[in-house]
Amino acid sequence: MTTGEKTKVLFVCVHNIARSQMAEALLNSLAGERFKAESAGLSSGVLNPLVVEVMREAGIDISANQSKSVFDFANQGRVFDYVVTLCDEANAERCPVFPGATKRLRWNFADPSALTGGREEKLEALRRIRDEIRQSLLGFLNETPA
Repeated sequence: MTTGEKTKVLFVCVHNIARSQMAEALLNSLAGERFKAESAGLSSGVLNPLVVEVMREAGIDISANQSKSVFDFANQGRVFDYVVTLCDEANAERCPVFPGATKRLRWNFADPSALTGGREEKLEALRRIRDEIRQSLLGFLNETPA
């Protein structure tokens, strides 16, 4: 990173439809003046509408976001200061290693696609995941130089 540029962070998950989208939006909301966050997945999918809802509850609109492939980023030669994988233990091996990152971090969060129960139970679980991601980001911001 050169002086004056924002620190570039890529959040990677399996489909880029929930956890990585939340992390991207939260980091840009919390510290967009210092960081440029993006997200991608092993494969693309359709943004989880319940994730859109819990992010809207937090005051962040991600409804226009699209799922992106990490392989497209790699093929474009994109370079990031940090690559953070958000896969849970069951899917950790499926999350890619992104070349060119200065630092790689691995944060484990429950997989929203594995949630069971009705709408309200899923929303409650997604709120917990969102809040856990926010807490991890706050810790990251406290440890990362300005």
